[in-house]
Amino acid sequence: AKDYELRQYETAKWVSTVIKGETQKEAMRQGFWKLFHYIQGKNEREMKIDMTAPVTCLIKSGCADFKISFFVPFDHQDSPPQPTDSEVFIEERKAAAIFVRSFGGFASPEKYAEEAEVLAKILRNRGQPFHEDFFYTAGYDSPFKLFNRHNEVWYFKK
Repeated sequence: AKDYELRQYETAKWVSTVIKGETQKEAMRQGFWKLFHYIQGKNEREMKIDMTAPVTCLIKSGCADFKISFFVPFDHQDSPPQPTDSEVFIEERKAAAIFVRSFGGFASPEKYAEEAEVLAKILRNRGQPFHEDFFYTAGYDSPFKLFNRHNEVWYFKK
């Protein structure tokens, strides 16, 4: 479909943190820095790890907690260094089929919510079963990139 795609993701490890009781924008900022410190060496091996894309944020309906995550680079998937910050953890996301809607520009929480709603409507209209109680935002660009930005919203297929 031209308004979304269905991707198959393999099982993979992500480094994550949960920020509670903040706005989505503030949670993203705090979460990003916690994870950035981890890849800069705040881990048990004091190892620097390459920054990867996307940075994801789990949005759950009616919940003020946000889980921010960085993909663990392929060369560290087998044994990522353990975080030394107690609020940062390694998680393994199981293989999944994910409906993806892409859009450009600087993505705000409002823009992500709007694009997620558009994707949800399309999927409902086409009879595609998906988990409606949560979605992920995915940002691929540095804040310093001004043009040709790439953002996504993800719903997991049922």
